Amino acid sequence: MQKRDQGKSGGAAGGSATPAAKRGRPFGSTSGSSAGAGSAADAVAPTTLLGPTLQVHSSFTDQNNKRIVLAIQSGLKSELTWALNTLTLLSFKEKDDMRKDSTPLAKIPGLLDALLQVIDDWRDIGLPKEHQKRPRLRTLGVNSIVSGFGHEYKALGSISNTLPHSGVGSGSSAMETLVQKHAAKVRSSELWYDEDGLFNLDDEGRAEKQQCAVAASNIIRNFSFMPDNEVIMAQHRHCLETAFQCIEDHITEEEELVTNALETIVNLAPLLDLRIFSSSKPSYIKITEKRAVQAIMGMLGSPYKAWHCAAAELLGRLIINPDNEPFLLPFVPQIHKRLVDLMSSPALDAQAAAVGALYNLAEVNMDCRLKLANERWAIDRLLKVIRTPHPVPEVCRKSAMILESLVSEPQNRSLLLAYENAFAEILFSEGRYSDTFARILYELTSRPNNKMAAARGVWGM
Repeated sequence: MQKRDQGKSGGAAGGSATPAAKRGRPFGSTSGSSAGAGSAADAVAPTTLLGPTLQVHSSFTDQNNKRIVLAIQSGLKSELTWALNTLTLLSFKEKDDMRKDSTPLAKIPGLLDALLQVIDDWRDIGLPKEHQKRPRLRTLGVNSIVSGFGHEYKALGSISNTLPHSGVGSGSSAMETLVQKHAAKVRSSELWYDEDGLFNLDDEGRAEKQQCAVAASNIIRNFSFMPDNEVIMAQHRHCLETAFQCIEDHITEEEELVTNALETIVNLAPLLDLRIFSSSKPSYIKITEKRAVQAIMGMLGSPYKAWHCAAAELLGRLIINPDNEPFLLPFVPQIHKRLVDLMSSPALDAQAAAVGALYNLAEVNMDCRLKLANERWAIDRLLKVIRTPHPVPEVCRKSAMILESLVSEPQNRSLLLAYENAFAEILFSEGRYSDTFARILYELTSRPNNKMAAARGVWGM
């Protein structure tokens, strides 16, 4: 499976005939590569770009790297806005951009942590938190009216309800004073947990924090496209924890933030080892390997095409690393079911992402091949991708290779024998995949222990 060209351009394992425009790109920028292919690095922008463009020289980073980090860490609105705008310009680079240089921004000391802190600050105020006082077991002074365990108000309140209201004197005034003091104490303690407290932001301030977090996540996403940054980011536990937490909370989190986090993980997936979440590296967010896989499964089942296509591609890339297999294999039945459903989608990129992930899963072990063959509609939809056919020949080739992997298991041959006529039809009609289906038919009919099964398939016994 190719690492970057096919995976990142089309959002699917097999890619697409024409790479789709990436998020944030001006309209027409992806089609203007031929206009600027022969231009120099300092030439003007192509005519297909709408409006003026601003280019920042790469030496700007070397001269102002400390200032950029300090501006982000300061938290001041003007400084933070300047730093985020500068980093957005420096990290933005088209695949066929005229600029030949790329700044390894992740190598600037403290920059990645400063950007992650911007996202963490938003998540601290963006997600609702419920503060509840847990009940404590009273074992001392159970039979006493006032025990000192913080329930005096309830005890005295129950007594005041039993006292006759006709008697008005010093006792009742003392009781009211005590109740008022306790109520004031409760209100002062609850002020710390009140959402409208003294140091909380208004709607405008929360919106600005949200915009800064989205901008920071977009910069980190742009970092992940640079080869010089991949190793650093894939081994940065805080970066991975923040990204996985964003996609874990995709129901309540800002959609743009979730998309940027997901695309960042997809770009880093070939170098990602899930064991980093149980390593000795300092942890900021308690993300485990199981929670990370569950977060991916949540994205795989999302109704948004961009999310579940990226999640399918992510699973296909993670399973390549043998160290990730113990964490992904328990979810294989759910993964197979969802990927088979994606193959029935009319969206071509969803089909390509599902086929690419199944291609890698089928190569893992025998158990994956057995479960995939027993998945309902799996073989029918693989054949449908080849018969339609999919506009990308690589997707059809991978579908045929999946069928060949399934027939290599003796337990699957009885299931695949029912499709012998379909295999023979494709063998004679599709010359590009005739060799693969010839091997499939050979496995089905020419094995010594399959003579009786072949007779059943031919004569309907």
